[in-house]
Amino acid sequence: MTRSRSISRSQPTAVVASSIVTSRMAVETSGAGFVDLTGEVGKFIRDAGAKEGAVTLFIRHTSASLTIQENADPSVLADLTTALDRLAPESAGWTHDAEGPDDMPAHVKTMLTGTSLHVPVLNGELALGILAGNLSDRASQPTAPARDRAAVHRQRRIK
Repeated sequence: MTRSRSISRSQPTAVVASSIVTSRMAVETSGAGFVDLTGEVGKFIRDAGAKEGAVTLFIRHTSASLTIQENADPSVLADLTTALDRLAPESAGWTHDAEGPDDMPAHVKTMLTGTSLHVPVLNGELALGILAGNLSDRASQPTAPARDRAAVHRQRRIK
């Protein structure tokens, strides 16, 4: 285990959930690959009037996923695609191929990366790292639009 050099944190802030705002978004893609949802999620947070709280993203599609990754250097996404393709190659002799040879690998990639995210909202903004983004990864050729559900849990401070 790596030892920490130092750990610091801000003072705790108590909040009470005062409302939950939801919205549904459809993401049309032309094929496998990453789609940056950060701007659209940020717009949803502004439209909801959320200042403090959390946003929950959930994707119902079984061959698409959500992840937070570096989004400044395109080679990161290329390398992530390569890694996922190596972990679940189309040529692995899958039994399930009802929607094509990329169908079962897409299910495996979704299982590895996940279908939901829970991101803090601070001062009306996603609390992401400077280079990070909310990304949807379509792991197969589309047969239907991937539909994401976003919910913001708006909170108010306890005085």
